Amino acid sequence: MSEFEIRPRRSLLFVPGLRPDRYRKALDAGADIVCIDLEDAVALPRKAESREMTMPLFADDTHPQVERMVRINGLSTPDGLKDLTAIIESANPPPSIMIPKVRSPEEVQLIETLLSAGAARNVRFCVIVETNQALENAVDIARSSDRIDSMILGAVDMSADLRCKKEWEPLLYTRSRLVHAAATAGIDLLDVPFLNLEDPAGLELEASRCAALGFTGKASIHPKQLVHIHKAFTPDAATVEKARKVCAAFENDNTGLVVVDGELIELPVVRSMYRILAIAERIEAKAGN
Repeated sequence: MSEFEIRPRRSLLFVPGLRPDRYRKALDAGADIVCIDLEDAVALPRKAESREMTMPLFADDTHPQVERMVRINGLSTPDGLKDLTAIIESANPPPSIMIPKVRSPEEVQLIETLLSAGAARNVRFCVIVETNQALENAVDIARSSDRIDSMILGAVDMSADLRCKKEWEPLLYTRSRLVHAAATAGIDLLDVPFLNLEDPAGLELEASRCAALGFTGKASIHPKQLVHIHKAFTPDAATVEKARKVCAAFENDNTGLVVVDGELIELPVVRSMYRILAIAERIEAKAGN
């Protein structure tokens, strides 16, 4: 994506739309992304209330190192249209929105068109893939807009649509297909939250599996999960050092044949090493703030 910025998207912390008091605490918790949820976390009778409490929060930009986001309601619902209207009319819209229930690239493009004027023209996108149709169109959805920075798996709705259990093996194909889509578009990919707060070992296992598969991060529902998620998605010292060696060798090479520690390094590997360095540098800078 032409506007895509390499930055850590290891973790995303959800905040219920009816609890604005938790928003500032979430910004201080250390997550790379904080997302206020106006959809699943808010009962239908209180949608307007949550919207009214949420929108003013983005006038304050005291945490530039944290990506701030709002999960809107689906475009096919009245509240989704009202969410978008509030964003269009705001002088300080959320920097990013999470778009649920996407089924086609045209839906993303429609939202892009609606947010094409005023301050809303700078709003970035995170797309939830949570339906069978979205899975079928995953590559096209991932490439549908230059505003898309990331995708996220919505495993609850997805498993229901696929008629499978919300467990690792039944959803392995789904996760693999989303890795393919995100890599094709050059965007980040986050996994669904791990819902058992009393099973850190289970969270670490799932996060490490996702990292090995090609995900770049994982969502969370509580700050205490962040340390386990960051452990899985933060490049360790040895990985960063290797990335530095590979990038230095590539920059000093004029033969087109780069060998590091006896290993022939080709261009796709070099690109991934530059990505590791960029993420490591951002994490270091964030820790210093």
